[in-house]
Amino acid sequence: MKTEKNILIAFILNLSFAIFEFFGGIFTGSVAIVSDAIHDVGDATSIGISYFLEKKSKKKPDEKYTYGYLRYSVMGSVITTLILLVGSVIVTINAINKILNPTEINYKGMIIFAVFGLVINLIAAFVTHGGGSLNQKAVNLHMLEDVLGWVVVLVGAIIMNFTDIKIIDPLMSIGVSVFIFINAFKNLKEVFDLFLEKIPHGINIEEIKKHILKIDGLEDVHHIHIWSMDGNYNFATMHIVTNEDGHKIKEKVREELSEHGISHATLELESVGEHCHENDCNAHLNVISGHSHHHH
Repeated sequence: MKTEKNILIAFILNLSFAIFEFFGGIFTGSVAIVSDAIHDVGDATSIGISYFLEKKSKKKPDEKYTYGYLRYSVMGSVITTLILLVGSVIVTINAINKILNPTEINYKGMIIFAVFGLVINLIAAFVTHGGGSLNQKAVNLHMLEDVLGWVVVLVGAIIMNFTDIKIIDPLMSIGVSVFIFINAFKNLKEVFDLFLEKIPHGINIEEIKKHILKIDGLEDVHHIHIWSMDGNYNFATMHIVTNEDGHKIKEKVREELSEHGISHATLELESVGEHCHENDCNAHLNVISGHSHHHH
């Protein structure tokens, strides 16, 4: 619940501030402030989307979404990221235009504005920090970016006030955009890894296999598949070969898996010498794990 409430507060703060900021940018003639406003409108929209999707992602699994709704939270992250990528490109184009045709800037107004922006964003960052989902991380990242952005604008405004070097303003704007672009891109890669069912970050199949094989009475383990719903909840399926009491073995395997950060496991039991039905699949997995199975 905390995550949702945080996201909602962040949304309201961001949107109202972005609108205010947009006019402030026009009033002071600073493209850096206008670019920050565009970035903030992007943030606010994406935070709004995140809010609804985060809410939805809390729903329990049902017959349509048997894995639950966690991936909705991830979708929030995708939409946010795309908005930011597009936003940073637009801002860069504006800034280049401004370098070519410089205009008057009200430095004093810009300084006052930047101080104001810094304070508001610090409060917002403080309110929204914490929370584990990729979505919440994305929202938090925005908050920190906003704080950084304003620090840059403030320093730039003070320098321009004393030196009247107008080009500093669009350069700051481009700096902010590049920073946003790189971060958004990294975020996108994380999300693609999830959708491609890549092994979750920080989990090593060989390592897990080694630990599971140490369990007494467990002869072999194969068909290990591990994936993550949202970067936090990891799932695994595997076949275990044993002649012992299945219950005890399963308990031990589950304990071992949860120590490795896997919260949900589906385990298939086979007795030693039993024919495993998924031979084709076995052949591929042997290549990966580098040894052949001794129960065909």
